[in-house]
Amino acid sequence: MAKNNITIPLNIAGIRVLNTQIRQDSTIIIDVESEENGTHCRCCGKFIQKFHGLDRPILLRHLPILDRPVYLRIRPKRFLCQECDKHPTTTQTCDWYEAKSPHTKLYEQFILRELVNSTVTDVSLKQNLAEDAILGILERHISTEPNWQALENCHELGIDEISLKKGHKDFVTVLSCKDNTNKIKLIAILADRKKATVKAFLESIPAPLKPKITRICTDMYDGFINACHEALPEAEVVIDRFHLAKDYHACADNLRKKELKRLKTELSASEYDKIKHTMWPFRKAWDDLDADEQQRLQLLLSYSRDLKQAYFFREVLTWIFEKNLSKNKALTYLTLWEEWVRQSELECFDCFLTTLNRYRDEIGNYFIARESSGFVEGLNNKIKVLMRRCYGLFNLEHLRQRLRLDLEGYALFGHRDISLIL
Repeated sequence: MAKNNITIPLNIAGIRVLNTQIRQDSTIIIDVESEENGTHCRCCGKFIQKFHGLDRPILLRHLPILDRPVYLRIRPKRFLCQECDKHPTTTQTCDWYEAKSPHTKLYEQFILRELVNSTVTDVSLKQNLAEDAILGILERHISTEPNWQALENCHELGIDEISLKKGHKDFVTVLSCKDNTNKIKLIAILADRKKATVKAFLESIPAPLKPKITRICTDMYDGFINACHEALPEAEVVIDRFHLAKDYHACADNLRKKELKRLKTELSASEYDKIKHTMWPFRKAWDDLDADEQQRLQLLLSYSRDLKQAYFFREVLTWIFEKNLSKNKALTYLTLWEEWVRQSELECFDCFLTTLNRYRDEIGNYFIARESSGFVEGLNNKIKVLMRRCYGLFNLEHLRQRLRLDLEGYALFGHRDISLIL
């Protein structure tokens, strides 16, 4: 029988194991006692060492062993203060558990790791732990306050909005940053996307951290742009390149739809069949098309001079954004592009030309460091996955906690070096 026994360290300093028993339900109870002789008086705060007996036993859930639940049972020591007038006694609280928590700190960290990319319900079922207990662990360990520490090594701030309910306009603002190692960290989630709300938050950033923010990536929402200019005037506000690309691609695509409707009435059925299924070839760059797609696209463009020009202008604009240009050179190219479009008398790009003139400086800032808010969009996707996994997260504080846990949970509460076992 001895060969079937193993020794497993508890990894808790300052305690001594007194007894171990296994109940019929496979629960393991380990009786322990503290090796620390003393505590701080609850009245005067002085360190006291006059032993005054043991308190009633408390049961603390600990890390499972071989898929069996484990509890540590301890009778906390009490100490008497000889300095205070009424000689009060104080119960010792060890640093491996919190005073009113039914778990050890190691077990709570284990639950938080289990909760990363999972749900409260799933962890509750797997660990046979009440959902309220898991939510209590979240409250104790994951703050809902702004994560100012994330800005310590920040060089780029991202601002975007997301709707908590599909099809509704109850937007919240997500602020995140990319640090010097390109890791994405959540700073805060604001209750709405109003300019005043965003501006107030940016102004509340601690003064020593504001100079660290040299660049802010956002979309073309005026509330975000104006709030950034007013609250952080020294930072470069960058309009995301991919939001722009979506706009000017949509301009050309709208013309394609219009021209196809016209051609359907003018061409015979057999001729029109040859230019069907050209949506994706039209949306791609010429070099990304195979021979068959190039042939079909070329045929489509041969029927419409306007569509051929729109395709050309769209690809030239993409080329400008792909080219490694300085801000001034890029703005010169954009001005030339605008003049060519106006001379062509194409109307499909009119709304984009308005955008180009309205945000010219913010668009030009992209060419300084060629940064985009791609990391913000990636975070938005992670938020959407989180909300789907949890069947909706409408409590803003819970959303902040769960998102920060998914992003930083392993770094904050992990304790194993995986490289040691690979």
